Amino acid sequence: MKYMLLINAPAEPAEDAPGCDFEDWQAYDKTVKEAGIFVTGHSLADLVTATTVRVDRDGQRTITTDGPFAETREVLGGYYVIDVPDLDSALDWAARCPGSRGGGSVVVRPIAAFED
Repeated sequence: MKYMLLINAPAEPAEDAPGCDFEDWQAYDKTVKEAGIFVTGHSLADLVTATTVRVDRDGQRTITTDGPFAETREVLGGYYVIDVPDLDSALDWAARCPGSRGGGSVVVRPIAAFED
């Protein structure tokens, strides 16, 4: 079953929590790929590059603003899609993700399968 791991970084890193560095991400990425569960994944560019679009009832763009400017403590930093047997396996991989450290979190969601 496919699961998406949504990696949320803290807006302000916790001072007392151990974080992660680039080498941690490289090691995790390599481990996921070598385990044969990697489907896809990407790191997102800095939050300041984001643009938010809103539309009216007719689907016409009404507002375009720089950034998400949401009242939040976390920002989406990237994602992995993995193919594992069950939710417990997906949770184990999420717990190993460097993004779950330093005040961050990883949200695990199953990929919906729709019939054609």
